[in-house]
Amino acid sequence: MRNVWILTLAQAMAACGMLVMFAFGGIVGARIAPTAALATLPLSLGVVGVAAASIPAALSMQRFGRRPMFVLSALVAALAGLGCAWAVAHAHFGAFCAGALVLGANMAFVQQYRFAAAEYVDVPLVPRAIAAVLLGTLAAAFLGPEAGDRLRNIGGWPEFTGSFIAVAVFLVLSALTLLALGPPMAHALARHDGGRPLRQIVRQRAYLVALFAGLTSYAVMSFIMTATPISMHVIDGHDVTATKNVITSHLVAMYLPSLASGWLIARLGIARMMMAGIVCMLACIVIAAALGHAFLHYFSGLVLLGVGWNLLFVAATTLLTRTYSPAERFRAQGFNDFATFTSQAIASLAAGAAISSIGWLNVNLVCIPLLLAMLVAVSAWRRQVSR
Repeated sequence: MRNVWILTLAQAMAACGMLVMFAFGGIVGARIAPTAALATLPLSLGVVGVAAASIPAALSMQRFGRRPMFVLSALVAALAGLGCAWAVAHAHFGAFCAGALVLGANMAFVQQYRFAAAEYVDVPLVPRAIAAVLLGTLAAAFLGPEAGDRLRNIGGWPEFTGSFIAVAVFLVLSALTLLALGPPMAHALARHDGGRPLRQIVRQRAYLVALFAGLTSYAVMSFIMTATPISMHVIDGHDVTATKNVITSHLVAMYLPSLASGWLIARLGIARMMMAGIVCMLACIVIAAALGHAFLHYFSGLVLLGVGWNLLFVAATTLLTRTYSPAERFRAQGFNDFATFTSQAIASLAAGAAISSIGWLNVNLVCIPLLLAMLVAVSAWRRQVSR
């Protein structure tokens, strides 16, 4: 498990980049964007970066190996963090958007850490290895927003400049950590050619369910989370610290269940955990629809949203690893991440306009059809497996 813990530590630092962007990017955008409708564009471009780089990331690792590409990506993202700091200091919205895009592209590589972890353990331990790596983002959920908040006014620079300097430091530390990564286990080594065509892999029922689950988990989570800082701070007038605390609590709820979710999947099964995740997300929407806009309502709803995301996403990733051979892994993983993060990008891009035009209540309500469709898909797949 040594290599799994190296990936966990690297993820803890690498994830700080986008978590700082999620916590404060909307607020910065609202201040320096030319129009209010573009306030969440940097966040959305970060997600676009993940989607756009997903397939290139997988293919580059297939050719050059995981460790060299992990390290290179983290160093390039560190430069992007410095670019974001410069953009904040000079109120340059275009440069801030460009930095967010590169930080997002790095996350396409960071998302591959979970697949890399599966290559360092025996097959029965794969769910726990995946969950362990996601625990790194739990640490980042505390570290990133907290450091960003504490350093946002340092040096006499414009507010939040120091936050993105901290992002660059975290990414350099992540690159140094990844240098210690060793080779994968024998069962993960295979020829890079051969295996089934991608279209044949994708047509599997289990692959489609895993893909739809990952897509749903990220689309719903991103749509609601991206809108939250604008709804809380800009519209409802909650202060920056309160908004940061809600986002931090949400991020903790996304990754804290990883302490148990791998074990629960092994004990209760993938389908049950997917259903539990969907129910938690629906509970978030009920709170938004039936209660109000107080701090407690945002807090409880976003915590449930985070827990639901974890259960659904870890179960989806576990199922996905069972649908391809080692020779097929890069193209199967790359296509899955491309589709998943494209859906997240669309949701994030839509969130800024949606919160301005239809309001917080409807932002939540429009997620219900997708969650219900996911519930039907899991139920149908579970019945097929039972038969």
